[in-house]
Amino acid sequence: MNTTKRQSETKQLHRIGILGGTFDPIHHGHIFPAIETAQWLGLECLHLVPAHIPPHKHNTTANAQQRKAMVELVCQQFPILKLDTRELARTKASYTVDTLTELKQEQPHSQLFFVMGMDSLLSFTTWHQWQTILELCHIVVNVRPGYQPVDLHTPSMKELSAHFVETLAQLHHLTSGKIIFHQQQALDISSTEIRDEISKNIFDNNKLPSNIISYIKQQQLYL
Repeated sequence: MNTTKRQSETKQLHRIGILGGTFDPIHHGHIFPAIETAQWLGLECLHLVPAHIPPHKHNTTANAQQRKAMVELVCQQFPILKLDTRELARTKASYTVDTLTELKQEQPHSQLFFVMGMDSLLSFTTWHQWQTILELCHIVVNVRPGYQPVDLHTPSMKELSAHFVETLAQLHHLTSGKIIFHQQQALDISSTEIRDEISKNIFDNNKLPSNIISYIKQQQLYL
């Protein structure tokens, strides 16, 4: 296959993002960076994947259906975001590699971009079948402005350094296997902080969308 044909075929690939989280609750610190990342990558859509959590861990947080409902409300408001419930449906251990394998089977002519934070990358080589994850997708690591990936000297980063690229153009002809750092201004909002505020009957519109606040009140969550 010649280079021109390969380039032409790559341009036709759909770009799909995947962002996981407990979303307990989903807030502006999730939403706005997710949308900005999706736009930066030129994604067709960004799948928000609420994480599977064993039932015994639900004693002080929203259950799976409530977390699903909150993410769905946000996705209705922002069409580039798409609720993906596959991990919630699993009754056993849920691994990222399984989610990516399923998505690749559903979207064989696509580039998958798995979005994570720096903390996740630092532990990435301990993830279940992490090498297979890189065979299925590109990884996008959101970092704060001014962060220099070359400052990473841990053994795991040295193992991953061969996968690092600096520009989106370097991903254009590749369906998977690379790690790119995306500098963005993260919002200093945490779900733990929000849950604590709600327990004191404090609802901050700067942290939560109004429809999520309404849902939390309706369900009497985090009180």
